[in-house]
Amino acid sequence: MKLVKFTKKGIYCIPGKFYLDPWFPVEYAIISHGHADHSRSGNKHYLCQNDSKAIIKHRLGQDISIESLGYNEPKNINGVQVSFFPAGHVIGSAQIRLEYKGYVVVFSGDYKTQPDFISTPYEPVKCHEFITESTFGLPIYKWKKEEELQAELQNWVLQNQQNNRTSVFLGYSLGKAQRIMKLIEGVDDIYVHTAINNLNNAISGSGIELPKTTLLNYDFKKADIQNKIVILPPALLGSRMIKKIPNAATAICSGWMHIRGNRRWKGVDAGFSISDHADWDGLLEAVKATGAEKVHVTHGSQAVFSKYLNEIGIEAYELKTEFGEDEFAKDEETKTENA
Repeated sequence: MKLVKFTKKGIYCIPGKFYLDPWFPVEYAIISHGHADHSRSGNKHYLCQNDSKAIIKHRLGQDISIESLGYNEPKNINGVQVSFFPAGHVIGSAQIRLEYKGYVVVFSGDYKTQPDFISTPYEPVKCHEFITESTFGLPIYKWKKEEELQAELQNWVLQNQQNNRTSVFLGYSLGKAQRIMKLIEGVDDIYVHTAINNLNNAISGSGIELPKTTLLNYDFKKADIQNKIVILPPALLGSRMIKKIPNAATAICSGWMHIRGNRRWKGVDAGFSISDHADWDGLLEAVKATGAEKVHVTHGSQAVFSKYLNEIGIEAYELKTEFGEDEFAKDEETKTENA
């Protein structure tokens, strides 16, 4: 059964007459999560998971036409039953399940099978057809457990304090920043950039409890944050703001830090391999758990991952999309001209 097709505007549900994370403006967009490469402006109407609604409105405008559903809360759209299931990627992230006349397609969006301390854990969803990401679809990628990451980050902060240094973590404003906050909660005061603070407020407004943080104003006093913890978007690396931080020890938090050379390339003091995407084992685990007869592999290492799936007997195809996440790219929330 042909339930979805892949068009220039994005993934289109034929009977439902809507798009999944469209790349260009459409009438009806169903959104997997709030990151800018999946939730774009200009659509006439949006549908998302409850916890993403405030995030998307914050980023795209309070006046957009948007509705939301809870996880596993079905909605019938032109005969297609649509529902969201946890993707474990960031707060509010969802896999989008489509069912029409007994045939099921699941669009994963971005996902992570390994639980963290802040996102709703990933849930496998049975389907006939699965559309999966492959950002880290290479065998070299294997993530540490959250407890190990927590110990690493907290020990790094404590070591910095012994050396009279201020710990500065760099990570995406949505997802990575909140995860870092949770990993280091309770060690010391946490200061965050305006972009992160604004998203924290949007998330908290939805009833989700986040660790306590303080807004880092551009006119901050050095004495106030000496030996404390600061979280900034990656775009501010090398900025005037970061240069003003007293005795700053910098660390990038990204899955790309799994490759040691990336740490040297960015010229930071430390790199922590913290990703909000599934690693190689997680991707394989997710695909197998769906029981899908056909798998479409999107952004990342789709050539390698789809080839491997075919080798182990799972019918898989490369799917070229505009989705893509550069964890060193400019955060669209960050105003670097004043940094």
